[in-house]
Amino acid sequence: MNDYATAVLLGIVEGLTEFLPVSSTGHLLVVENLLGLNDTDWAAFTVVIQLGAILAVVAVFWRKFWEVLIGLPSDPRARQFVINIIIAFLPAAILGALLIKYINAYLLNPVRAIPVIGASWLIGGIVILLFERIAPRPRWEGTDNLPLAKAFQIGLCQCAALIPGTSRSGATILGGELLGVERTTAALFTFYLAVPTMLGATALELYEKRHELTSSHLSLIAIGFVVSFIVAYPVVTTFIRFISRYGLKPFGWYRVAVGIVALAMTVL
Repeated sequence: MNDYATAVLLGIVEGLTEFLPVSSTGHLLVVENLLGLNDTDWAAFTVVIQLGAILAVVAVFWRKFWEVLIGLPSDPRARQFVINIIIAFLPAAILGALLIKYINAYLLNPVRAIPVIGASWLIGGIVILLFERIAPRPRWEGTDNLPLAKAFQIGLCQCAALIPGTSRSGATILGGELLGVERTTAALFTFYLAVPTMLGATALELYEKRHELTSSHLSLIAIGFVVSFIVAYPVVTTFIRFISRYGLKPFGWYRVAVGIVALAMTVL
């Protein structure tokens, strides 16, 4: 497979999995492993194409972000929304900045990554299947109505996604449900929270990998960026309706299946 076809494939994987509770990082690393890609050559690429997925969220929810922006000077609900997002963003941002070197050196090490991802997929799938059954009756509905404490607690749940294979959206949506937040509200809050979280993570990763980013990568990055945006856009628009009807259980079963396959890969 040539580099341009690889860029398209990785862009598709990123766009499909970034906002589903299945872990985009896990899928990208497994695909790279299967293709025999040099991690150093493609590390910066996989970081930058996340920006395409972020842009998809901004494009889908532009009206919400615009209303918040123009409402900040006079609307208490807009200010509360921004404060909630900031409070939810901080735990993972602080922990990620402190642990990024350890995560890159150990958890994302090519030798260790697949077993870690496989175990995370399997355990995460079982957790989803179990906890979806015991989630309490929702007490909070509407992203503008979340108490500050709930936003912070969802932010703490997001820290679990620092482990490759865990899934940021899975951790925050399921965590929100267990905290008494209505599922659709938790999913929407997850999308809104994704923008600063992924921008921050991408900026930090780019700084760490700045020496690996060369002009020769720019055309491949542009392809991956565009493809990830095009694929992520319909995923974002349909995901809320899907989980409102089916919940997270289909993703739980998927995680169990791919987790078993990934773990089997490590012993064959």
